[in-house]
Order: sequence, then structure tokens, then C-alpha cells
Amino acid sequence: MISVVMMQKVTCGCAAGVAAAFRAPVGGVLFALEEVTSWWRSQLMWRVFFTSAIVAVVVRTAMGWCKTGKCGHFGSGGFIMWDISDGQEDYSFQEFLPMAVIGVIGGLLGALFNQLTFYIAHWRRNYLHKRGNRAKVIEVCIVSVLTSIISFGLPLFKKCTPCPEGDAGIECPRPPGMYGNYVNFFCANNNEYNDLATIFFNTQDDAIRNLFSAKTIHEYSAPSLLTFLVMFYSLAVVTFGTAVPAGQFVPGIMIGSTYGRLVGMFVVSFYKRLNIEEGTYALLGAASFLGGSMRMTVSLCVIMVEITNNLKLLPLIMLVLLISKAVGDAFNEGLYEEQARLRGIPLLESKPKYQMRNMTAKEACGNQKVVYFPRIVKVVDVLSILRSNNHNGFPVIDHSRNGETLVIGLILRSHLLVLLQSKVDFQHSPLPCETGPLPIRHNPTEFVKPVSSKGLGINDIQLTTDDLEMYIDLVPFLNPSPYVVPEDTSLTKVYNLFRQLGLRHILVVPRASRVVGMITRKDLLIEDNEESAAVELQSTSVREDEHEDRILFRKKTDAEQPLLGLLLDP
Repeated sequence: MISVVMMQKVTCGCAAGVAAAFRAPVGGVLFALEEVTSWWRSQLMWRVFFTSAIVAVVVRTAMGWCKTGKCGHFGSGGFIMWDISDGQEDYSFQEFLPMAVIGVIGGLLGALFNQLTFYIAHWRRNYLHKRGNRAKVIEVCIVSVLTSIISFGLPLFKKCTPCPEGDAGIECPRPPGMYGNYVNFFCANNNEYNDLATIFFNTQDDAIRNLFSAKTIHEYSAPSLLTFLVMFYSLAVVTFGTAVPAGQFVPGIMIGSTYGRLVGMFVVSFYKRLNIEEGTYALLGAASFLGGSMRMTVSLCVIMVEITNNLKLLPLIMLVLLISKAVGDAFNEGLYEEQARLRGIPLLESKPKYQMRNMTAKEACGNQKVVYFPRIVKVVDVLSILRSNNHNGFPVIDHSRNGETLVIGLILRSHLLVLLQSKVDFQHSPLPCETGPLPIRHNPTEFVKPVSSKGLGINDIQLTTDDLEMYIDLVPFLNPSPYVVPEDTSLTKVYNLFRQLGLRHILVVPRASRVVGMITRKDLLIEDNEESAAVELQSTSVREDEHEDRILFRKKTDAEQPLLGLLLDP
């Protein structure tokens, strides 16, 4: 339960971040659904939706308050970040081929980006970052100096270009200290601008807006865009993973829109049609690179539509996303999956590996000895086991009358820590009480809270010598119905159970020898009885005789199995 609550908070936080950064509340919800969670529930859906809605209202209110200039650049513009609603009205069948090419380029460059960042992050993790925090600071300083030299040095070698004619409402060159188009970077003539400096010295929001715009068809030259693409792509690869809070979403849009506009310039010159806009291809290029790198489809499609306010381009965005994702999947995994694998995060993929089809649950357990607790355990044994391993859950076993070992439940590590800390449930006798287990004497609220949130560890628990010689009856605190699979269950099915149910543990037991009942979907339908105010199961398999119902229940409790292994997601 604790891990589920934490997962919900992380999911809501990710959705809120995307909704606030790109002003795309629906895209934030879909981002959390597609990329963050591996276990989705309808209850989590409305919570994430509510969080994104609150973020949208707060951002909108802050923007309205900041329009007077109190917040600097934050208050400018509307809720749409890059409005291209006045872009290309229609597209012909002949344009689908270059648009598909954009999807292929995005998949190739995205897969290459993931592979390069993986190698560099592996080198940082195993060599550079082991030298301490000073090495991280020096690395950031070197990358910053390198970025500054490239950003200021390359435009010096670019010749200035005369300001284009016919761009009404756009001042060329722009006044010093202003944001927008056309930067005069050491140009001798006041009616000239440096197109390479226009990309480097604008904010990334303004640069993307210029690349997406349909009114700046003559602003950039192909050599400048190609130079910027090569250098910015290289800097993004080197910068990603450094000890700075640098994301990849906006740089990915910059990279994709650059080569997308290059393709658009080629299409305009090849087809010689006036209604083709280079900004449309820049948008498709941005979507293709993000799809080829992050491997998102639905959420990314909605985000691009929300931030550009152009629903007419939705089919084209879907096309390039599907192509770029298919091309990228042929080489490696997505950016987030690669980084999670590098850091050893146990993130389960959407599909199990092909080798799992020929493996069983018992084979996955290996030859490792299962760490378990008896029903009544000595305090010193609990302390020793918790100190010797970091398992999150432990099976609890008991013995039947004929001496057979049976699994009676699963107990969590956090619960054991609470029991050791409170000491109120210690007992002197190693035998269970004849009238049943001892009453729970600790505070239930204290027992439910996660111990890790208080900073309490196993080394923080202080026990006396007398405490170590006492016993704990674990029956009142364990989960009596953990998820169990037979030993010959396909490992693919076990994998799907972990993914679809959000599990952390599965107990592996011998194959059951008898069937005590069968439940169908109809058996789970519940109807309220208005006369008796009771709840009855509407099923043909439920016995009408109360005695038979009690026998069936008793068979289920008696059908315990000895434990063979424990599969867990750490």
C-alpha cells in the first residue's frame, strides 16, 4: 500500500510538471499514462487529471497577473506557446514522402542520441563521478565554456544577410536587448542580420517559434541550419547527464525543428509550390525526433497539438511519430528506459523477453535459499535477518499437524521494524495462545505509516538483552492472502502479473493437487438486497446451503502449500 501511494504521488508530479512546462494539461495526463506508470488504475486517472487541471488554472492565473510586466518574460504570450494556427492550410499526396523521410530521420537521430548518451552516462557513472563532487563541477564548467565558445564563435564566421522584405510587423534587425527575430551580430550595415546568431542568441522559445513560423520563409539559410544542427546535437549529447537540471524536451524540439525546416526548404525548392510552409516541416521534425528518442506516441501527439494550436496537422504528426518510433525501436530502447537500465532501476518493460516463454517460475527462483520467518519468531532472529539482507517482504510459514511446512502469509519489512520499535507486542512464550493470538497492543495508525518516512532504520532500533530473548506472533500483522503461482507457471505469465497488478512479490509453491472452486466474471457481480440490507453474490456457483459454503471456505484455508521460492521486484 505504501509503494502504491508513493507511485501515485510521483505520477501526479510528472503530469503536473509537463502540464506546467508546456501548458498542456491533457498532454501531461497522457504523459503520465504512457511513460511514467507501469500500473494504471481508474482511481489514478482522475487524480492525475485533477492535478493537471489545478496546474492549468494556476498557470493561467499567474500569466494573467504577470501581463503587466511584473514577472519579466513569463507573462508574455498566451496559453499556446507556439501558435501556428495560420500555417499551411492543406497538403498534397506528394508531400507524404518527404514527411515520411522526416520520420525516418527522427528515428535514426533519436536512436543515435540514446546510444551516445548511454555510453557517456556509463563513462560518467563508472569513472568520472567516482572522483567526487569536484569532478562534477569541473565537468559542468568545461561544458559551459565549450558551449559559450561555440555559440559566440561560429556566428563570427557567418556573413550577414540583408533583411528580407515583406515581413510586416517584424522589425529587422531587432533592437538590442529585445527578443524575437533577426539578430544583428557585428553586422556593418544596419539593414543586415546574422541568421546563425538569430538561432543561437534567441531564447529557445523564440528560436522554436521562428522555426515553426510561416512568416519567416527567408530568415534562415541551409548552411546555417545544418551548422546549428550538428553543433547543437553534439552539445545536447554532451550536456545530457551532467550535474545540472537540464532537460531534453525543449532541446529535442530544437534539434527536430532544425532538420525538419531543412527538409521543408528542399520540398519548397523541389515542388515550387507557394502554399508549402517550411514551418510545417519544422513542427513534424520536432515531433519525429522526440518520438525517435523518447518513443512516445499518444501523449507526445497531444502535447504538440496543444502547444501549437493547429489541429489540422494532427494526422501528419501521428504519421511521423509512428514512423520514428518504429525506426528507433529497431535499434534500442527509449531514452528514459536506457537511463533507467543504466542506473539499475527495476523498471519492467511493456513486454517480456522472448526467452521467458520457455522458462517457469521455479527456474526463475534459481537456487537461492528463501529467507522466511516462522509464525512465532524470536526477536533476536528478526533483528539478525533484517540486518543481513534488504528484502522488502518475507514469507511466514507454519507447520500442519502432520509436520508439513505451510505458507500462511507474507509480512513486510516496514511492519517488522514497527514491531521492533514499539516492543508492545513482544511475548515471553514461544507458543501461540490457546484462545487465539494475543491482542494487538500497538497504535494502528503508527503501524500503517511507512517507517522509511521517519528516517528510521534497523540500526536505529534499541533493544535490551531481555527484549532479544522474547518472541513475536506474526499472524496479526501478515498478509494472509499473498499472490501465489504454481511452480510450473510460465515466466511470461508471471511477468504480466507483475506489470498489470503492480506487484513486488509473488510466492512460488508446488502445483496444487485439487480444485476447491472456480470463479468467473459473473461471480464478482454484487447486488444489494433492499429488504435485508445485505449483499449477495449473483452467481450460479455459490452454494445455497450455508453448510456447504462453510465447507468450501474451510477447504480454501486448508489448501496451503509449502514454499518453493519467492519472486520479487526490488
